Parts: sequence; structure tokens; C-alpha cells
Amino acid sequence: IASGVNDHSVHEIVWYKRTFQKPEHQPDENILLHFGAVDFQSTVWINNQEIGGNTGGHVPFSFDITPYVTAGENTLTVRVYDGQDARQPRGKQSVSGRSEYIDYHCTTGIWQTVWLEVVPIMRIDDIRITPLVQENCFSITSILHAPTMRWQLEIAIFDEGHEIVRVSKESNAAVISMRIPLDYPKLWSPDNPHLYTFEVSLASNGKVHDCITSYGGLREIRIDGNTLLFNNEPLYLAMVLDQGYWPESGLTAPTDAAMRKDVQIMKRYGFNGCRKHQKIEDPRWLYWCDKLGLLVWSEMANARAWDSQAEQWLLAEWERAIRRDYNHPSIVAWVPMNESWGVSGLHDDHPGQFAYIEHIVTTTRRLDSTRPVVDNDGWEHTDITDMCTLHDYTPNSSKLKDRYHSMITEG
Repeated sequence: IASGVNDHSVHEIVWYKRTFQKPEHQPDENILLHFGAVDFQSTVWINNQEIGGNTGGHVPFSFDITPYVTAGENTLTVRVYDGQDARQPRGKQSVSGRSEYIDYHCTTGIWQTVWLEVVPIMRIDDIRITPLVQENCFSITSILHAPTMRWQLEIAIFDEGHEIVRVSKESNAAVISMRIPLDYPKLWSPDNPHLYTFEVSLASNGKVHDCITSYGGLREIRIDGNTLLFNNEPLYLAMVLDQGYWPESGLTAPTDAAMRKDVQIMKRYGFNGCRKHQKIEDPRWLYWCDKLGLLVWSEMANARAWDSQAEQWLLAEWERAIRRDYNHPSIVAWVPMNESWGVSGLHDDHPGQFAYIEHIVTTTRRLDSTRPVVDNDGWEHTDITDMCTLHDYTPNSSKLKDRYHSMITEG
């Protein structure tokens, strides 16, 4: 729908082709081609030369196209294969490709932004921002696209445009970590979504190679006994189940304004959070959650069948999703699986499927130890989930009270 083609029939193979002008760049710069998300398996050519591919329909990928472009006009070609394979991480996309029951039409091909970026060859490739509320500081790790040599990294933190702290560090490593204390810290919360701005610069021998800007919020989510604490206070979650599909454009939001309005409506109706259901959402939507103050449970788009290939596909995407979204203060929980989708053998204590779920949980914790993990939201849990969740579809409150009478009266 968002493409303008408005064809709901199944096309397992689609092609894209367009021309573009080579952007101006210096000899010490690279030209990167970024894809926000392309569902499901992509192959990319520049000027009829294959430059690479990607598997996974919900996470970004990029290529250095500097060696392939020429002065003037260039041609970009993309082939996408999206078979109706139940093992693919597909979320709410119907296995048949057509809207059925609670599922939607399939989304094939490019559904997030594609853009070119000119960057320094020696650059800051990524940063990892960890808020440490107990210590009133941020831990910031910078991952360089550069060799191991003598580097100077400088980080400045701004509060509403005013610089409040600036620190620097010399290191011989290509991964540099720094802890930056704040004298009068302001916490991020749904009621007060306070964000700090970070400027990070990379230099060597007095020459600045790269400078990037990002943001972060100082907040903490943790479990103490049977209590979920947010910034050391008990947290009651009043959340919306948000599937992230748009009437006019399907999986793709029609505009940035629509994403902002989506968050504003949830807050207007008194909710403090959202479980983004079966979708790795566009990072721009997460930006508005950070900016406006909406808590998010981030949930992976699941497959509908299980075998070793299904495990590999889901784990590969899930790991990349966590890395992409780690810095968002709005995200307060990771949810790799929902209601045993694709792993219905859990109901019969299938040992292989239970081992698979536990593997996803431990993998998630290796990537992020700061947020709780819900292993299989709402359905059969393993022994290592951080929270036990229950999805009950009882249609009214009186029946719900009857069902849980003993729990309510006896505790």
C-alpha cells in the first residue's frame, strides 16, 4: 500500500531500480548506502555490480558503495525475495500472504527509509549509552571504524542547549568506554521525559576526524523481589497493545507526524506504556516515545513454525534489533516471543523448544543486562524469565473476577 502500487496479491520476488547522483565527497570519506528495513532477503547491485545482500525483514543494513559509484549518474538495483515460509520472522503478516483472522496482508520489500550518507573513513561507527541512576552518570562506549592506534575521544553533554560537562580520554583501542558523572541529574520518566544531548568527537594528533550527536535519558528499570521498580519507585504499567499497522499504508507509517500522533494519543488516554506487538518498529517512532515519554516493551516479530533454520533467522534479527535500539530510554523490557507463536510444542513440554526459548533469553541478557526479559509473553514460561505474564481473553470484568477469585481474596 505504502508503495502506491496497492496490490494485495502475493509477489514472492520484487525488483527495484532507480538512478542517483554520486554525492560530493573527499578522498578521506566513504559513501554509505543504508536500508532501514527490507522484507525478507535482499540482493543489491550498483551499476550492475553485486555489492552484497541481507536476510531479515525488520532490521537495518548498509554497504560502503564508494568503490562502485562513478561521477554523475549511477544505478541502484535491488531484488527482494519474500517467500511465504512460516519459518520466517513475520509477526502479524499472514503465512498465506493474505489478510486472515487476526493477521494482515504480507509486506514484501522495502518498507523503511533508504538513504545515502557521506562519512569519514576514520569515524565513530556506533555508540552505546548506558544510564546508571545509582551512580548519577552515563556510561558511554564508542565503537570506532578505525585501526587500533592513539586516539583522543571527547564527549560533551548538554542539557537544554547548555553544556554541563565535557570529558576526554586518550586510548590505543578502537573501542573506548567512559563514565561521565552528572552533578545535578534529571531523571527520564513518562511524566518528565528529560533528554540529554551528547556530542562525541574523535581526533588523533590534533586532527578531528569525526563528530556525532546523539541523546539519552537517565532512568533505571529493575526488579526487586516481586516489585517492578522504575527509578527506584514501584511502577504500575498501564499499557496499550500496539500492532503498528496503518490503515492507509500497512506496516509503514504514512508520515512522521502520524508516528508522533500515535504516541500522543496513547498518552492522552492515560496510558504510560505500550507493548509494540510483533513488530520491530521504525526507530523514528521510538524517538517520539523517548521525546514524549512512553514506556515500550519491544517485541520480536515471530515465526509460525520451528526448526533449526527458524531459530537462526529469528536469533540473527533479534540480536541486531537489540543492538539498534539499545540506547532508547523508552524501552524498558525485551520480549523475544509471544504466546508460543511458532513453538506450540511448549504446551507439551517439548524439550527442544524450551531450550530454544532459554537460549534466546540468555542471548538477550548478554546483549543487554540492564532491562528485564519476558521469555514468552502470556503463554508457557521457562524457569528463567524475569517476569511471569498472563494473557487472559476473558470478555468482561465479572468473569475475570470469578476466574481469579481465590487469588484476589487469598493473595
